[in-house]
Amino acid sequence: MENLEKIVMLIDADNTQLSKLEDVMQEVSVHGRVVVKRAYGNWKKEALKNWESELKRLAIKAEQQFDYVSGKNATDIALVIDAINLLHKEIYDAFVIVASDSDYTPLAISLHESGVYVMGVGEKKTPESFRNSCDEFVFLENISGKIQEPVEKNDNSDSDPSHEQAGTKTVDKEIHKLLKIAFDKYQDDEGYVNVSSAGQFIKRAKPDFDVRTYGFTKLPSLIEAFPRKYKIKRYPGKGTVTIVGYKCI
Repeated sequence: MENLEKIVMLIDADNTQLSKLEDVMQEVSVHGRVVVKRAYGNWKKEALKNWESELKRLAIKAEQQFDYVSGKNATDIALVIDAINLLHKEIYDAFVIVASDSDYTPLAISLHESGVYVMGVGEKKTPESFRNSCDEFVFLENISGKIQEPVEKNDNSDSDPSHEQAGTKTVDKEIHKLLKIAFDKYQDDEGYVNVSSAGQFIKRAKPDFDVRTYGFTKLPSLIEAFPRKYKIKRYPGKGTVTIVGYKCI
């Protein structure tokens, strides 16, 4: 995600963990300036009674939405209407939808078709349709919390046909497949691929890709954990930047 200047963040309180709210704010703020912060819910509900103080502290505007019919939640409709109205102002370059509900899939698709950057934030139970309709999807479970890098580097791929293991960390074989595609498409004259370019490609192909899901903090660390699959090369870039490349063995 590029550095963005005008980000809209819309939160479905019925589908978000209050304990993660500040962590979500920090996660989104890394990508740019959040200019619209709104949380939607029926604040008369007992389940949302603890939200008030946190919304005030984080300067998030609370949008009240009553349930017009018993057993039906109107929050998602209110959020969608506001999102479209804000989009039509044509002054925002990114929209962040904080929810784990597949009902937001059409909204994410519509926003994406309009050319703005779309980011979703939700739990791992979030349906794949919503995750894939975003440019980027971040799991709440990956936000905050200490991540331990693997100490042992041992490529043991026989235990699970859908995963590869390095030490105690397990990585989907789909990730290795995407790393191989990036290697085939983007390698330089020396046969190496810039890890940054590979990461951007994987994110486009799999919006919910996040190295933290697999217990790593950076993509180079994940790649280095599989020395029988990849060879790593580091070389100086502009100024003090170090470029990391890899090749498939």
